[in-house]
Amino acid sequence: YELTRWLEFRRVLFRSASPIILQIIAFHDHALLVLTLVITFVGYALVALIFNRYLSRFVTEAQQVETVWTILPALILLFLAIPSLRLLYLTDEINHPSVRIKAIGHQWYWRYEYSDFSAIEFDSYIIPTDELNQGQFRLLEVDNRIVVPIQLEIRLLVTAADVIHSWTIPTLGIKIDAIPGRLNQLGFSVRRPGVFYGQCSEICGANHTFIPIALEAVDSDSFIAWTSSFSN
Repeated sequence: YELTRWLEFRRVLFRSASPIILQIIAFHDHALLVLTLVITFVGYALVALIFNRYLSRFVTEAQQVETVWTILPALILLFLAIPSLRLLYLTDEINHPSVRIKAIGHQWYWRYEYSDFSAIEFDSYIIPTDELNQGQFRLLEVDNRIVVPIQLEIRLLVTAADVIHSWTIPTLGIKIDAIPGRLNQLGFSVRRPGVFYGQCSEICGANHTFIPIALEAVDSDSFIAWTSSFSN
């Protein structure tokens, strides 16, 4: 059983799309373990107090026990807060980005601008259902995907031109609000090639579900070739 769990962990680790989502999954498992231990201990204590009168009298009148059940929850919260703050720092920190991209939310499409390349600007609209090709995903495919290189730090600036949107790709652990008149930023990197989909996760209007996001991660040579196609 332990070998199976280890192999499953190795498979998930190998297939993970970004380092951030790995950290999020690890924190989820950490918090779930703590929660399970707390529920088990509290449940046992309640049952013991209900069916044991002597123990109930000892617990309700003991100063030492009151001190323990005051300090112990504080230690548990600290045990959860430290990895949580570390994860928040990792999602917010941006170190020497190789590519800078600006995403502007509109009703109902995204506009992308590559700050390092003056000629790369394009709009990304949803592909209507009746125009989808075989194998494409309804309400997720776009006519122009955002393209990024793998294994490199990407800096993403996000804003909106009309109402509040949210640029979200769950498989990469990315979610950032696009607010008119304000620039938000985050850093991320993609570990492996592939196409990753997301949608605006704000209720931004009647056509809220028709503003998808499609990100294609490629190797560095393919990314350079893609950027060169805009100058031709």
